Amino acid sequence: MPRTGLVYHTDYLKHDPGEHPEVRERLGAILDSLDKFGLLDELEHLTPRRATEEEVALVHDPAYIEKISRMAASGGGMLDEDTVVSPATYEVAMLAVGGVLTAVEKVMAGEVDNAFALVRPPGHHAARGRGMGFCIFNNIAVGASFLLQRYGLEKILIVDWDAHHGDGLQSIFYEEPRVLYFSVHQDGIFPYKGWINEIGAGPGEGYNINVPVPKGTSDAGMYYIFTQLLEPVVERYKPQFIFIACGTDAHFYDYLSNLEITAAGFGRMTRHVMDMARTFCQGRVVAALEGGYNLESLGTSVAAVINEMGSFGRDIQDSILPPPNIMRPQVRLRIDEAIQFQRRIWKF
Repeated sequence: MPRTGLVYHTDYLKHDPGEHPEVRERLGAILDSLDKFGLLDELEHLTPRRATEEEVALVHDPAYIEKISRMAASGGGMLDEDTVVSPATYEVAMLAVGGVLTAVEKVMAGEVDNAFALVRPPGHHAARGRGMGFCIFNNIAVGASFLLQRYGLEKILIVDWDAHHGDGLQSIFYEEPRVLYFSVHQDGIFPYKGWINEIGAGPGEGYNINVPVPKGTSDAGMYYIFTQLLEPVVERYKPQFIFIACGTDAHFYDYLSNLEITAAGFGRMTRHVMDMARTFCQGRVVAALEGGYNLESLGTSVAAVINEMGSFGRDIQDSILPPPNIMRPQVRLRIDEAIQFQRRIWKF
């Protein structure tokens, strides 16, 4: 059985955006669910370190880092209409980045086989010089850049299944061939990006894969994407390390998307990733929390993900009756469009 780490610190609760979807109670709901399913005591509990300014600057402009520091020190403010900086946000965001770095270090040292970074604020919308979409610093992007610099890896896969496209991750690695970014997300919602023809540029051309799916996409659609597109690409790419941008707002009970993924569906998606990781990169996976705003579905879905990361064998299902698990014709057409597009690039 693999050893699975859980990165968490109570200081993550200090980031306070006020009345907002991204509330501190999200982490409590996840911990409660892990305890309910008997997983909390099965995990290796890892204490995050604070990232240094130099580490965050692997991804972000120093002027932007200083802007967040000053804004927090002066009492906080708004980066945009959705993204709040509170007095504690700068230090909490540095600790969130450090949580992912801690997970990376423990996995690379062999102290755990994989790890889940239970961190906030989230990160996948944050660009080099701008925070947005509830995100301050791009936690996973710094983690991937850290692997490139510190450990000399050359093939890193990021699988992002948050309902919202990770435009920050895409922009940061758009010309970087050493990072393959794979995003499945609902089309036509924030940030209104992530179309199939956004494939990267320069040396990074081909290493950015987007699968925008219509509302109503269910577990069946995700299974089809993973088996017919992600797995063939990964067989050719052969990653040395995998990140999961683990948003659960694609859940059918979440109010910030119109997708129909179940907790069990998130578990099956994780199982696919873990199988690929065991084949190509010694099982080295770090997942980091991104979106997910209904507390019940968030907790159950993350428990399902961690259950598969650790091969714990729990039966984790939603307590709410899910919609029918069917792949509607319009969903199949949109997914096939992305598959055919990528077949021309990846030759599978």
